[in-house]
Amino acid sequence: MNSLLEVKELKKKLGGFHIEHMNFTLEEGCITGLIGVNGSGKTTTIKTLLGLYLKDGGTITFHGKEIDTNEGMVKNRIGVVLDEGYFYEELTLKEMKSVIAPAYSNWDELAFINYINRFNLKLEQKIADLSKGMRMKFAIALALSHHADLLIMDEPTSGLDPLIRNELMEILLEFMQEEGKSVFFSTHITSDLDKVADILILIDNGKILLNESKDELLDRHALVKGDHSLLNEYTRELFISLQETPFGFEGITDKKEILCEQMSNVVVERPSIENVMLAYVGGDRHDF
Repeated sequence: MNSLLEVKELKKKLGGFHIEHMNFTLEEGCITGLIGVNGSGKTTTIKTLLGLYLKDGGTITFHGKEIDTNEGMVKNRIGVVLDEGYFYEELTLKEMKSVIAPAYSNWDELAFINYINRFNLKLEQKIADLSKGMRMKFAIALALSHHADLLIMDEPTSGLDPLIRNELMEILLEFMQEEGKSVFFSTHITSDLDKVADILILIDNGKILLNESKDELLDRHALVKGDHSLLNEYTRELFISLQETPFGFEGITDKKEILCEQMSNVVVERPSIENVMLAYVGGDRHDF
């Protein structure tokens, strides 16, 4: 796979919050999920990548070229969908499109109309009258109508019903059928990434904790359930996070082979993305 976007030693201070020494790569042909709880730094990271926040240090390259000095090329080849509204409320969809389209040298009006029809949107409708789901579909139509190579989305499914969220996941998979495409998708709703993500980056307090293939990450960890009597000073240390109730325990481990040798009669399950995320950033965890 070829690298599409590379981030090296990225730094950004925003009030009392800061990103420091952040490094990651977005590959062609991959959907990369940026996960973390609210306030972990996902939006700050994305806005810094897009130049909406000026970075304090580090480099960001797109197709091997510095974003800072190739703004026109980058703008044409990146589609953006943000959670917060960035449309003029009193404009119609047609008027809003007329504001945005001239910014792209490769704008495709036919592709835009096809998306508008597919999403059952009306060009004469005002932005203010759109539901959140309709706004998101309009934003996606704009983002996909200039043949972007990279689609960057910040919490696009937040507040949407499951049906529309599922529709969005199908659109992303369709987009990825074209050669050389990539998606960078931040969310705290990790179930949205279960069936589409190839790579997961877990961020907490502005730092990357995990960055690896989704399947490898989930295969490497296990959700373990069992009776209290199986816990002792040694076996407790085999867990990243451990929760105990009057009925037994449940924990996440990345040492499942050793744990299964030490603990018999336990239930070992494949964890969800959310299970792993909360093990590393939740309250009931061991130091790591």
